[in-house]
Amino acid sequence: MVNMPEEITRVLVVDDSAFMRKVISDILRADNTIEVVDTAKNGAEALEKVKVLKPDVVTLDVEMPVMDGLTCLKKLLDTSYTPVIMLSSLTKDGEEATIQALGYGAVDFITKPTNIFGMSDQAKKRELIEKVKVAKNAAKPKKYVFEKPKIRPKSQIAKSESLKYIVAIGTSTGGPKALQDVIPLIPGDVPAAFLVVQHMPPGFTKSLGDRLNSLSEVVVKEAEDGENVKPGYVYIAPGNYHLLVERHKGTNLKLKLNQGPSVGGHRPSVDVMMNSLSDTGLKNIIGVIMTGMGGDGSEGIVKIKRINNGHIIAQDEKSCVVYGMPRAAVQTGVVDAVVPLKEIAGEIMKFMGVHL
Repeated sequence: MVNMPEEITRVLVVDDSAFMRKVISDILRADNTIEVVDTAKNGAEALEKVKVLKPDVVTLDVEMPVMDGLTCLKKLLDTSYTPVIMLSSLTKDGEEATIQALGYGAVDFITKPTNIFGMSDQAKKRELIEKVKVAKNAAKPKKYVFEKPKIRPKSQIAKSESLKYIVAIGTSTGGPKALQDVIPLIPGDVPAAFLVVQHMPPGFTKSLGDRLNSLSEVVVKEAEDGENVKPGYVYIAPGNYHLLVERHKGTNLKLKLNQGPSVGGHRPSVDVMMNSLSDTGLKNIIGVIMTGMGGDGSEGIVKIKRINNGHIIAQDEKSCVVYGMPRAAVQTGVVDAVVPLKEIAGEIMKFMGVHL
């Protein structure tokens, strides 16, 4: 059998720093299946070059003069869809802007090291090359700009007094945008708590939680070690920490964070979260696997199904940015429902006997 050569991925590199443009271009050119078609020093220049060159992927700096990355991204998505990888600084402003960009429809992001020479790190090089290649084949989103749902002010919502269900959600590439189509649709008085593992570095999970919280009736926050699990709350695993659940005084649950070994290259890991949840022996667990690369979570959903008789949901291929994690989940044979992204919240609530 003859192996077909890998298709060339044509990339436009956009950054206001000439040094960074050269470093990123050199990293990408080291892979013989990537062609850097040109570079641009700001968003306005990038838009003009995209029109002419029609690259497969754009790497886009967040902070630039003349036109910043967010403005450029929105214009790109409004005119002709081109997959975008954001390059973000490790600052609070950079983290918040990156979460916004992912919410608008950027495929993924990589962080710029605090030391610019850190881009030469081998792991960082591999990450950039891998994410560019994934972006080329990422599914085109149907809708680019998120419309904030009509929600009741949190101060007017009476939280459920009993915790009847636990929902464990795992996602990766495409997850920040996908979560916007799930969490904000959950009513604030739901008798359930939600645990979320989104593969992300430290800092970005806090910004993700803050953004989802501003859009939702439920309280969305980054998980803290030792806190009690309460209904009407969504707990996001902090970057670089595994999120676990422990029973405490009967059926009360507490969150535990640790920096144990990465599992499948991930910390936080969906499997670690789901396995610990299964170990509580509780019933009424709902496991949800959404868009992302790889197979994280597939072991955990099998355990939740077989030990806890949980209800397992997977996002369908058509609505995924990357159909990796849901595909692996479906292949386990324990998935109860495969549904489009827009129907995941409804499927969760239907299992609880509540109709949105």
